[in-house]
Amino acid sequence: MRVLFAPDSFKGTLSSVAVARALAAGWARARPDDALRLAPLADGGEGTLDAIEAAGGWTRRWTTASDPLGRPIRAGWLSSGSRAVVEMAAASGLSRLALDERDPYAPSSRGTGELLMAAIGAGAREITLGIGGSATTDGGRGLVETLGGTVTGPGPEDHDWVTIGVDLDTLDGRLGSASMHVACDVDNPLLGPRGAAATYGPQKGARNADIPTLDRRNAIWAAALERASGRHERDTPGAGAAGGVGFALLSLADRFKSFALEPGVALVIAATGFGDGLADADVVVTGEGRIDAQTAHGKTALGVARRAKEAGVACYAVGGSVEPEGAAALAALGVTAVPVHDRPISLEAAIAAGAAPIEAAAERLARRITEDGGPATIRA
Repeated sequence: MRVLFAPDSFKGTLSSVAVARALAAGWARARPDDALRLAPLADGGEGTLDAIEAAGGWTRRWTTASDPLGRPIRAGWLSSGSRAVVEMAAASGLSRLALDERDPYAPSSRGTGELLMAAIGAGAREITLGIGGSATTDGGRGLVETLGGTVTGPGPEDHDWVTIGVDLDTLDGRLGSASMHVACDVDNPLLGPRGAAATYGPQKGARNADIPTLDRRNAIWAAALERASGRHERDTPGAGAAGGVGFALLSLADRFKSFALEPGVALVIAATGFGDGLADADVVVTGEGRIDAQTAHGKTALGVARRAKEAGVACYAVGGSVEPEGAAALAALGVTAVPVHDRPISLEAAIAAGAAPIEAAAERLARRITEDGGPATIRA
């Protein structure tokens, strides 16, 4: 059989590239004569650069940028002719901070703007920007400033932004030469109970008492940016992504040559060899660290499952853990979810185990398919 391995990363443990290799290694032990193809994927968050780079044809470039707390770091992005891929997590990601450095107020999206300007300065005219995995709740203020916007008033680290002024006439004119494709897999608005602060603030260090302050701060910022841009984007689905970076980019949409918020999985699939691999495959194996209720809201495994169903190709999903809601979402598309571990384990234990349990799960899956006489196809 021809088998395509198209997993996401197992976040905190293995990259999507490492997961794809582990799945293929385990499968080959059970079925050594199968033709195996790897197409590691991502959803626009951490690991997006690795997944797209693995498809070939890209050069990784490096830029000195600001981390979420303003410290200089070396951050990568991808280049291919006039195309570029930038990952917000590379500069402004939560993984850039130690646990005791997480702060709902101070982290800035400035570094992401610096990476964008580096790409544009190097000649990129078609830019894919993944905004998952951010450490920020600054409404995209740091990004706007780095793109040339002028912001006056309290500093980013201040808790209350009582008076904020924004001037977009100072934006870098080179933005107008760039087409922006923003990988965004959430539909949250900027403000309110489903907004950036309420939904994502806690994982970035916000306590319950911080949420109203962060929301009020972003409301003041939103009013200022809306006055400057003439656009009202605070309620647009995706405005709350990446602590409000989605809102800032939407507000600047007409300053680019073209602009779109797009599902992250779809953008990564388009930038890799997944489509060609699926066209030739008899089986596709995807996976992610947790197959759970969030899987139904556009995570990588669901995106792969939908495309496999459309192509009439049997699909399986391997998860570090598999919960009933996630398994049900995939089962509705004819996909069987296979757990790596038969019982919950800690992140520390998963890291220590490395790739071996994933290899073993893939080997079990391949042997079961052999015993069943072939994959459970969903061809018409």
